Amino acid sequence: MREAAAKAKPQNHAAGQWERLRERYMEAGVDAFQGYEFLEMILFRAILRRDVKPLAKELINTFGGFAEVIAAPVERLKEIKDVSTAVAAELKIVQASAIKLSQERVLKRPILSSWTDLLANCRAAMADEKTELFRILFLDKKNILIADEVQQRSTVEHTPVYPRKVGKRALELGASAMNLVHNYPSGDPAPMSK
Repeated sequence: MREAAAKAKPQNHAAGQWERLRERYMEAGVDAFQGYEFLEMILFRAILRRDVKPLAKELINTFGGFAEVIAAPVERLKEIKDVSTAVAAELKIVQASAIKLSQERVLKRPILSSWTDLLANCRAAMADEKTELFRILFLDKKNILIADEVQQRSTVEHTPVYPRKVGKRALELGASAMNLVHNYPSGDPAPMSK
């Protein structure tokens, strides 16, 4: 009788896989997972009732790793077959959550006592950017971070910084000090030559 019932009702492998991954995560934690398995857990939320392991592996192969998939631009993600707007949105929500988490670890805390967290926040927010950014970390008189803002994005050749705009924003926030942060997506901080 059980065999007949099992044959009559096909097993949903995708639902079973989601349950197995979730249980394994709750028991073993982050160290028990590979990058594509994290992607599976995210993709299950956007693509219901389907095995997402092939898509997760394709994303990892295309972009190079979990972090690169999460940081990839929406347009690039949507070039992949089966990556819909909903899938891209789930991935971008994960990226935004990671950035928000790292920002909240440093906001309203003395910057000098959490330098490691501050650097982690800057890396999370800027490491996978494809354009140069000029970011300003505004501090109060106790060196507590009161704002972390992108002041400028690059043009083709440079990222312009206007001291008047920087000073005006510092006055608006009542900042006593600032840290200026600039990334180099090319990995080469040397000025471009013509």
